[in-house]
Amino acid sequence: MEHFLQNWGYSAVFVLALVEAMCIPFPSEITFGFAGALAAEGHFNLAGVIAVGLAGEFLGSMIGYAVGRTGGRALVDRYGKYVFISGSDLDRAHRFMKRRGDPAVAVGRMLPLVRTFVSLVAGIGEMAVVPFAVFTLIGTAVYAAAIASAGYGLGSGWHKLVKGFTAASFVLLGLAVVAIAVFMWHRWRVVKGEH
Repeated sequence: MEHFLQNWGYSAVFVLALVEAMCIPFPSEITFGFAGALAAEGHFNLAGVIAVGLAGEFLGSMIGYAVGRTGGRALVDRYGKYVFISGSDLDRAHRFMKRRGDPAVAVGRMLPLVRTFVSLVAGIGEMAVVPFAVFTLIGTAVYAAAIASAGYGLGSGWHKLVKGFTAASFVLLGLAVVAIAVFMWHRWRVVKGEH
């Protein structure tokens, strides 16, 4: 990914931000952080990284929202059992968005991993499009500015930081795999019980 960012510049920032925001789990922290570090080294402009990343994230979020709003409920009702999502999950998402929709979207767009799925849940929960767009823009702007600025502040130290996480990343990955396996087993039991 670093090679992609260095060779394709702002286009790469836009594409990577777009993909992550379209509900494809992709580490946007690395995209924004590394692009910020490249800005510190003179390859990018920090404001440009933030603006282009924000545009990609916003467009991707709107696409994820549209998918959730137009086909989310029907798709989950039909195929949800294959990915361990049930109708009651959608009902909970809908209730959550009704009670706390606006602030939940802004905060959710600032949280790693959670931010990937906020748009889909907001669409399925039938949140109004204008508040969704406004709060997505706010949350994403804060997130993009914070992560890119952190990368900028670290500059060339970013490479050392990322390499230092390698061993810890394998441990975290192992724990994540175990947690996902337990979660999927639990979801399988819940969905199986509802059908």
